[in-house]
Amino acid sequence: MRLTVVNVAFPFAPVTRDPVGGAEQVLAHLDRALVAAGHQSIVIAAEGSDTAGRLVAMPSELEPSSELARLRMYDAVRNALGKLLREEAIDVVHLHGVDFHAYLPPDGPPVLVTLHLPLEWYPQRALNSARADTWLLPVSQAQADRAGAGLRFLPPIRNGVEMRARSDVKKRRFALMLGRICPEKGFHEALRAAKLADMPLLLAGVVFPWAEHELYFETEILTQLDARRRWIGPVTGVRKHRLLAAASCVLVPSLANETSSLVAMEGLAAGTPVIAYNRGALPEIVEHGVTGYIVRDAVEMADAMRAIDRISPEGCRQAARKRFSLERSMAAYLQLYANLSCSARSAAGSHADSDRRGSGPAEARVVRSVHAPSRDHSGGIRASAAG
Repeated sequence: MRLTVVNVAFPFAPVTRDPVGGAEQVLAHLDRALVAAGHQSIVIAAEGSDTAGRLVAMPSELEPSSELARLRMYDAVRNALGKLLREEAIDVVHLHGVDFHAYLPPDGPPVLVTLHLPLEWYPQRALNSARADTWLLPVSQAQADRAGAGLRFLPPIRNGVEMRARSDVKKRRFALMLGRICPEKGFHEALRAAKLADMPLLLAGVVFPWAEHELYFETEILTQLDARRRWIGPVTGVRKHRLLAAASCVLVPSLANETSSLVAMEGLAAGTPVIAYNRGALPEIVEHGVTGYIVRDAVEMADAMRAIDRISPEGCRQAARKRFSLERSMAAYLQLYANLSCSARSAAGSHADSDRRGSGPAEARVVRSVHAPSRDHSGGIRASAAG
């Protein structure tokens, strides 16, 4: 069955082949997986995005903290999505932004919302939407376990990363931290830990042109750099992979309850141990003492950096191959898309049959559900749907 899926990105960050944000990276992989499987992929995202499927570009707004800019952007996304739903047969709408409630369509096909960010960052009204056929998907068990009473979550689909061939890059004595440079990611914590451990540190990432992020970068990061602790700007593609493979360790000192960490997964896949704070889902990714260390603060992070040679790079690679397969993650999403679409079509057919029999609206009402994905004996994921 050929599907038409609309993925809607957080509208203030472009989707590229190797984006900085985790949500954008997952969306980029989904877009490519849909096209590769013969489905139609439509992506609503910011201007400058690079997609495998059809891009519906939103006007570039550089400052989402501006109320007017946000409102203009949400109007644009609502209009673009509404036009697609009116003019094309859309099977599933997949929303990825923390602001998804601002452009959630009032009715229509099933809507899947992947909760890429900590639950407390979403308005409660968004997580308790009364819209029928709206499904909330966590990306880790830790995130699912934080759900309050009454929230209806699908079982998590864990993120995955590409498993590249083993690099010929030799290990060097430096720590690496990459990502979006903002307060909650804890770049200042990495700087403190590296100084305590007396280890060189490379900081790589993007400073979005948003006032809060720029102020943080200028006051908390630039002022703490020195000859051995450097910021090298954005890194992507081969350069990023070589840095990940060469580093002694990858630091993830996040101050937020992380729902996942693609950076940690990429580090392990490159054969580099990860030292992470004990926040959110990070202990699900890093096996303490096996693929890295889980620590509480910068002092413990510095101690772990001094002990990083005890962790086997090959053990990290093997763990990543076993646990963080991108192919398995994408297959689970494609199966879920199919299940949601089949469930909606089954319910629509039941409704039509009831109408032909002359049933009233109350008798014709159908409750649609998607059964929880389960694992088969080979370790793959399957899911069943019922109308």
